[in-house]
Amino acid sequence: MKRNAVYLMSSLLVSSVLGLITLSYAGEVMRTFRGEVSDSQCAMNVHSLTHSHQEMLKSKGLMGGTSAQCAMQCAKQMGGEFVLAAGKEVYRLDNQAEAEKFAGQRVKISGSLDAKTKTIHMAKAEHEK
Repeated sequence: MKRNAVYLMSSLLVSSVLGLITLSYAGEVMRTFRGEVSDSQCAMNVHSLTHSHQEMLKSKGLMGGTSAQCAMQCAKQMGGEFVLAAGKEVYRLDNQAEAEKFAGQRVKISGSLDAKTKTIHMAKAEHEK
């Protein structure tokens, strides 16, 4: 009898947790975001006053000669992270390994946005055509 009660309680607990997880993901709306995969320093004006790599590329030779090299240097060597710079908006990207493949390039990202943290939960990324 006790064994059945424990089994029933365990089953209810697992079902409840799975239901909550499903509900939390069900509310996410898939959107398309367009912009440049940048690094957080340049995009958020930590080292740049123009939200771009151009200022950094002109002033510091150690950043490389391209936007991609600058983004890689800042993200890998200076403690930054890859972000999506979309006009005046800057979004964090939850999949840094995938974002790295597009460093310094214009992309189209499909995913959902966590508005509180301004983080895009990436489902798909591709070069913008």
